[in-house]
Amino acid sequence: RADGSGEETGPVRAVRQHGPVHTDAVASVAALKPDLCVSGGRDKSVAVCSWRSGAVLRRFIGHEREVTKVTSAPDSNRVFSASRDKTVMMWELHGTSGPSQRFPGHDLVVTGLAVSPDASQLCTGSRDNTVCKWDIETGECLGRAAISRNLVTHLCWVPGEPYIIQTSEDKTIRLWDSRELQVAHTFPAKRHIQTCCDVSRDGRYCLSSSSGSAGQGGEATLWDLRQTRNRVREYKGHFQTTTSCVFLPQGPALAPSIATSSYDSTVKVWDRDTGGRG
Repeated sequence: RADGSGEETGPVRAVRQHGPVHTDAVASVAALKPDLCVSGGRDKSVAVCSWRSGAVLRRFIGHEREVTKVTSAPDSNRVFSASRDKTVMMWELHGTSGPSQRFPGHDLVVTGLAVSPDASQLCTGSRDNTVCKWDIETGECLGRAAISRNLVTHLCWVPGEPYIIQTSEDKTIRLWDSRELQVAHTFPAKRHIQTCCDVSRDGRYCLSSSSGSAGQGGEATLWDLRQTRNRVREYKGHFQTTTSCVFLPQGPALAPSIATSSYDSTVKVWDRDTGGRG
């Protein structure tokens, strides 16, 4: 447990395992509530499960192809899923088994999904080089922006701000102003494809991860989101593509930490401020 609330201290000695939730590969997992998570996979389904028991509480089926991303609205019972069928769907945790809202409009697989802090708007990104903004209640598309070669890989909303961070296969991290759906800042291009991004809870920092192979690339990068917007630090240690990066909740006795996962079959936890590995 990264928040320090586990009963054991020192090296992890056991791993809790549960039975399979999906019948094929899991493509995306996100926290829903403190004791629940939501997942999506190649079996085209979205599942809500208990972290503790592993029990499947809800299963949503409606996509025609693999579910690529899942996320949830802040402080609500709404779940969102994106798919290779070019659509995004909204599901109610305590509602019917069918989607309560659909967001069609992309021309290729949807690969980015982020909900605004007030849970009123949804931002989506796709391999069709576009980013779209939607009204969650009505399903109306409020804006659409296209940038050549901007194959979106991930989206995340900056807490308490009208800004969205986006990573792309063009090796670029962009900061979007959601109000006019315009690029507010472009960070210096990296050497490799940017696969994922996350924003710290205080909105001060952004984290991105890179593709790589044979020990080249695969780093995570910490960026300052304040006025300077400079690169702060890199975290190097994976030998293949780093597929995901996240800021970890900070426990009372723990230094700020981040976690990364990679195709090299490892998950690494890093000290955010020193770059040291835990």
